[in-house]
Amino acid sequence: MTLYFLVKYLHVLGAIVILGTGTGIAFFMLMAHRTNDAEFIARTASVVVIADAIFTLSAVILQPVTGGLLMMLSATSIAERWILASLALYAVAGVFWIPVVFMQIEMRDLARKAAAQRTALPERYVVLFRRWFAFGFPGFGVTMLILWLMIAKPF
Repeated sequence: MTLYFLVKYLHVLGAIVILGTGTGIAFFMLMAHRTNDAEFIARTASVVVIADAIFTLSAVILQPVTGGLLMMLSATSIAERWILASLALYAVAGVFWIPVVFMQIEMRDLARKAAAQRTALPERYVVLFRRWFAFGFPGFGVTMLILWLMIAKPF
């Protein structure tokens, strides 16, 4: 296996981790939310925050590093339109993903507090969940578009 293919493998693996972790987190948070059980939501959100920190963050860091190495190893210019589009979309994904991380932390904390006090989830939790849910669509959609650009290199 050449260095190029090893780096390409890591790059594709990073994309898989971002999409897979994002999908899994969205599913488990949605299922927990639907229970309206503060204790269950708190436990689920705790795991989600950890998963995002370990898996998503490491893959998010890995992507530009391996992408840069792939460009260097293949003598591909950063000026290629599909790369410029991918980088711009990567920034857009970050605009949606970074706030989501903080929303998840706050939702976890609000659910923990409600569970400890044996009270209903506060309105702030509901507002955050709706915003978190809404941010997922453009964040995930942009990531899917980046994957398509990476594979198709249409321009």
